[in-house]
Amino acid sequence: PESLAESELFGHERGAFTGADRRTPGRVELAAGGTLFLDEIGELSAAVQAKLLRLLQERSFERVGGREVLRADVRVVAATHRDLESLVARGLFREDLLYRLRVVEIALPPLRERGAEEVLSLAEHFLALFARRHGRSARALSRAAREVITAHRWPGNVRELEHALERAVVLGDG
Repeated sequence: PESLAESELFGHERGAFTGADRRTPGRVELAAGGTLFLDEIGELSAAVQAKLLRLLQERSFERVGGREVLRADVRVVAATHRDLESLVARGLFREDLLYRLRVVEIALPPLRERGAEEVLSLAEHFLALFARRHGRSARALSRAAREVITAHRWPGNVRELEHALERAVVLGDG
């Protein structure tokens, strides 16, 4: 919820809302001097986007229910699975915030857009990881497993591949 996101990011003052029984620093304040990772940035409400923009432009913010202007020197790393440009075009994401966030952009294509070798490399990594974790002797992917893995579109992306390999290690017979 918007109110929770705002309070989590910027903190709140005692009495700012029901249940706010003490002053609580937010993630921005706690990350001062370091890095703040914001996952699913495309889901933020317009009000929280405006406050985040202020943080990025002026390095200042206010806690929810507060009047004191606080300063925070924080590096922001943001991630999303959404197309922010299309959200901007539809008026759902602030264009000025997009440009503030886009200092260095790293595009990571989903598995379905990657080559078979890259997907198989990830699958082999997960196989080794889960074999160690679960005390199993799985050493390599069979030819049939490799064919199934490369034929699948992986709509759940890396998490789906990861879970499929863990399930195979736990339930498989070799």
